[in-house]
Amino acid sequence: MGAVSNLLDSKGYDVLTVKPDQPIVEAVQRMEDISAGTALVMDEGDVVGIISERDVFRKVVLEGKSLDTVKVSDIMSKTLTTVSPDTPLDECMQLMTEKRIRHLPVLRDKQLCGIVSIGDVVKYLVVEKDFKIKNLETYISGVM
Repeated sequence: MGAVSNLLDSKGYDVLTVKPDQPIVEAVQRMEDISAGTALVMDEGDVVGIISERDVFRKVVLEGKSLDTVKVSDIMSKTLTTVSPDTPLDECMQLMTEKRIRHLPVLRDKQLCGIVSIGDVVKYLVVEKDFKIKNLETYISGVM
């Protein structure tokens, strides 16, 4: 089973970040520009929160607030579950399932180095299993 670092090597290390004092409408536009469902909130180099499309919908739209007046800090989730590059992917799956979250920021020595989503993990594990199956089939064919 792979680790987070293996997944990041294949998908990339880019992370959309926004600032706490940024208007939420700007953050949403940046998310839309790159088809991201989430953005990490950074303040002076530290990860201080996370926002998702779901947060915007529930905490802004459903509450009838204006996108123009709400700041990122008004709706961001401040309690984060993070992982390191060495975290096994099965542990990531377990964390996301138990905590009912879809994204895990990846930190090395408190520094942001990536983010993984549940979709990233599932896709990586499927590719990994397909590779193992093909290798086993090749081995069995060669033995017989």
